[in-house]
Amino acid sequence: MSLYVIVLVAIVLTLLAVSITRLGRVKTKADYLVAGRSLPAFVLIFTLLSSWIGSGSLLAGAENAYRHGFAALWLAAGGWFGLLFIYFIAPRARKFAQFTIPDLLEARYSQTTRVLGVIAVLFAYTGITSYQLIGGGDILHLVFPAAVSATLGKYIMAVFVIAFTAIAGMSSVAYMDVFIGLLATITMCVALPFLLHSAGGWSGVYHALPPTHFEVLGDFTFVGAMELMLPTLLLMLGNQAMYQKFFSAKSERDARVAVVGWVIGTVILETVIVAIAVVGSVLFPTGPVSHYPREIIAYTAMHGLPALLGALLMGAVFAKIMSTANNFLFSPATNLINDVYVRYISPGASDKRILLVSRLTVVLLGIWALYQTMAITNVLQQTLYAYTVYSAALTPVILAAFYSKRANAAGAVTAIGLGTFITVLWNIAFPDGKVSHWIVRAGVAPHLAAQLAQHDAIFPALVVAVLGLVIVSALTAPPSAEKLAPFHGAAAPQAVSD
Repeated sequence: MSLYVIVLVAIVLTLLAVSITRLGRVKTKADYLVAGRSLPAFVLIFTLLSSWIGSGSLLAGAENAYRHGFAALWLAAGGWFGLLFIYFIAPRARKFAQFTIPDLLEARYSQTTRVLGVIAVLFAYTGITSYQLIGGGDILHLVFPAAVSATLGKYIMAVFVIAFTAIAGMSSVAYMDVFIGLLATITMCVALPFLLHSAGGWSGVYHALPPTHFEVLGDFTFVGAMELMLPTLLLMLGNQAMYQKFFSAKSERDARVAVVGWVIGTVILETVIVAIAVVGSVLFPTGPVSHYPREIIAYTAMHGLPALLGALLMGAVFAKIMSTANNFLFSPATNLINDVYVRYISPGASDKRILLVSRLTVVLLGIWALYQTMAITNVLQQTLYAYTVYSAALTPVILAAFYSKRANAAGAVTAIGLGTFITVLWNIAFPDGKVSHWIVRAGVAPHLAAQLAQHDAIFPALVVAVLGLVIVSALTAPPSAEKLAPFHGAAAPQAVSD
């Protein structure tokens, strides 16, 4: 056990050293929010990889794989397909060169759209941060079972995440991710062959599990597979944390090159994570982990690998979760600073004051994310809910900004409002796949309500949001040439003063 402690402590100290090293380079708002627009492709690849693969993959995806086999890759596949589109979006995003998605929304649509975008990001991203804290708490509980409960572990994880994020902002987050990305990629790729050998090779795994574990859809229906894939796809396409990395790139070329590396790394790493969980289901079909399958990766590291490799894998999982929490906590903090504080409260604030308020904002949002963990009972459900809020409300509007000359402010406001409303309403009506009593009292037939409860909100929320965007835009005046110019061929606007 002492080896696990040593590895975790070494990782935390290394991340702290990286943050403190970057602190001296943070002098302005641009340094804190977008790393001075100086990140090269190599750094971008690993910060994109580390921010994307966290508890959603390591807990929710792994739990899905433990229960359903390789069909769990449908959750990851949404990101893969999204990356194909992002290859063409990345240079456009860097050319735009702002700070946040609401910057983009106001430039293309209106000030109202900007405010609604801030609200959607806050709810979605602090929700994503919250289940990263749960994942980190689970790891600490596994390593220190007698001293640290899963609840105490969440609090400790929150302290780490808040501190590392607040110190140096994007510069701190991005350069920590280089270390984390390399550690996780190498360790997981080395661990998989060891585990396969312990399970009797591929033949042993294949014969120990139901045939559906190796089928394309597995035991999902086609609609069920799409409900896993679509929220991930749409979150990827509209992901503010991703756009902020592109805004931080040294050049448009660095942004495009980074996407190529990100595609390769994501496909490899997410497939390896699912494979480790599937093999882990063979090695540990019963016991404590069968009741908490979201912990299968960490449990397999402790009980299925040589001590040093297991400790490194455990440390990599912990660091990966921390990295994703850092990114998704930092992103909404930039919204409150850039889109609320600087925009409305103190437009003339000095860089020193902005940095102080930025760090305080990170602390307050971290506390809010920690508070949200109290209500989470199912990490997979929380993952899909957070993804869907963002996907239905913002992604159609963001993509339309780049690819539609007809979408306008009225349509964008309608889409964001409807997408958010339907997702939240669906989650209240059908919490954790169950039917709320008020749905039946409202006149919905019990049989129909039970059928609806088996499905995620993504299809109804997305359809309503897109229809709202298209219909309202078509019935109202088209956007002005000034609104279209930065997105359709003319020179990009100048960024807000650094």
